[in-house]
Amino acid sequence: MPFNNTRDFLKTYLSPQKGKVALLGIFIFANLGLQLLLPQIMRGFIDSVNQGAPISNLVRLGVYFLGAALLQQSIAIVAAYYTQNVGWTATNALREDLTRHALRLDMSFHKSHPPGEMISRIDSDINTLNDFFSQFLLKLVGNLLLVIAILVLLFFEDWRIGLVLTGFSLIALLILSRTRNIAVPHWEAERKAESDFYSFLEERFAGTADIRANGGRTYTLREFFKRIRVMYQRSIKAGLMVNIMLNSMFLVFTLGNAVSLGLGGSLYLQGAITIGTVYIVFQYNRMLERPLEDISRQLSNIQKSLASLKRVQEMFGIQSKIKDPDISPGASLPPRGAALGLKFEGVSFFYDDEENASSKVTKNTVNELHVLEGIDFEIAPGEVLGLLGRTGSGKTTLTRLLFRLYDPQSGSIRLGDDNRLLDLQEIPLAYLRDQIGMVTQTIELFHASVRDNLTFFDTTIPDEKILSVIRELGLSRWYHSLGAGLDTILESGGSGLSAGEAQLLAFARIFLKDPGMIVLDEASSRLDPVTEHLIEQAVDRLTQDRTALIIAHRLKTVQRADKIMILEKGKIVEFGSREKLASDPKSRFSQLLQTGMDEVLA
Repeated sequence: MPFNNTRDFLKTYLSPQKGKVALLGIFIFANLGLQLLLPQIMRGFIDSVNQGAPISNLVRLGVYFLGAALLQQSIAIVAAYYTQNVGWTATNALREDLTRHALRLDMSFHKSHPPGEMISRIDSDINTLNDFFSQFLLKLVGNLLLVIAILVLLFFEDWRIGLVLTGFSLIALLILSRTRNIAVPHWEAERKAESDFYSFLEERFAGTADIRANGGRTYTLREFFKRIRVMYQRSIKAGLMVNIMLNSMFLVFTLGNAVSLGLGGSLYLQGAITIGTVYIVFQYNRMLERPLEDISRQLSNIQKSLASLKRVQEMFGIQSKIKDPDISPGASLPPRGAALGLKFEGVSFFYDDEENASSKVTKNTVNELHVLEGIDFEIAPGEVLGLLGRTGSGKTTLTRLLFRLYDPQSGSIRLGDDNRLLDLQEIPLAYLRDQIGMVTQTIELFHASVRDNLTFFDTTIPDEKILSVIRELGLSRWYHSLGAGLDTILESGGSGLSAGEAQLLAFARIFLKDPGMIVLDEASSRLDPVTEHLIEQAVDRLTQDRTALIIAHRLKTVQRADKIMILEKGKIVEFGSREKLASDPKSRFSQLLQTGMDEVLA
């Protein structure tokens, strides 16, 4: 959701909190009013003492001052609470929207933006906007009104005092207006350096084992210090720009204090004002310093906020290359759970990521970039396709196109039932990905309950169905060993689970999802014989009445396949019925069967 200006941005996230914002405004302005009142009471007290007023009058003024001060502090505390409440509510809503937007972006975006950068965008940048949401506008307006009110009161005390301090206030505001934007580009550069630093940390922490095993510790530390030095230097430069503004303000205020004391003292000696008025002139001058300092501080913070806001808006402005089609309510889609047919027609694809986009890709180099080229094949609903090929032949890329993680540069992919095949770009993404299930060698498990890991946080799936699937997959012994049953918390990444248990949990997910098509990426590799037997039984059940694509690195895995397809350098070199290819001594599949060379597929 791109925002045309800052006003639209504030309106979007503060409108749902109109009541809280209005109440916060009342508290802020009440606090400012009491700040103006307290010096007036103190002036009355000082003049009363000087004039020898009765003790009862002094006690009454003291009680008034104490009551007003306590009320002002109480209101300040309540205002601080509402400030934080409004700020966190708004930033959490923004964080949620930005996360949802990021999850909708296509894989080419995520490939070029590492997780560390995303954490910086979604967390650090948005944290910077807390004060921007909660108090910037109200406090800025409130402080400006306080400055105006103080100057008006000073004019009522003596026009000369009001005129002099108004001049100093105008000079201070002029300095603010001239210096308020000098740090914005520097804070933006600092945020970018911080984002790069977090990206570096995330990647290195993920590869800790390889770094240690291959002697990369020295290089990693050198790069660590290089990035943190850049972040430090940019932060220092941004802070220096802010200090130029603040120190200019402090100089003006110091001169203002000296002038106010000198002018007040001179008028007192002339008998033009009382000693209480001298106090109030000095106190109001000090009070002028506070809101103007606050304004300068807010403008300093707004520079950070504007830099973060710009980065957030830039991310909102990025649109996914994968467009979700608008489907009318009466549109005909394959029924959920029905076996799906699949047809590739002249599909060619290469990874058009930012790195390639930034380089000069000419017509002569496009073919070199192709991961898949001229892919044509079809499988009927309920058939099992065994997909063979060396690493890098395009097998995984083909499945990514099937899920529409990417769209091919040419050709079309069609999916449907016996009655009709629809182009993938005509099928809603949520429906498409709900109708295709996938199990890979690497299983992603979350730091969440067993229930949430199996259902992917779908609360509509009953526990009885989950337990039935666990029994069907032979996981009952493992389940009964859990301390809290389905509420048992699993560690992130599946720590504490064997590879076989993690694979079976992935199969359980597919059974609960009940899709019409499944993709198995050599799901039975790296397992002990007993667990492999359980996996094979699960695959047999899973492929019943479903279409399946089995990416195989071992010939044994494709014995259940109806059709075989062999890829080489992104092209189909063999496709057909498994039985026919196996009986044809000239086919590659037959030769593989005869030689038993599983390793050529790895």
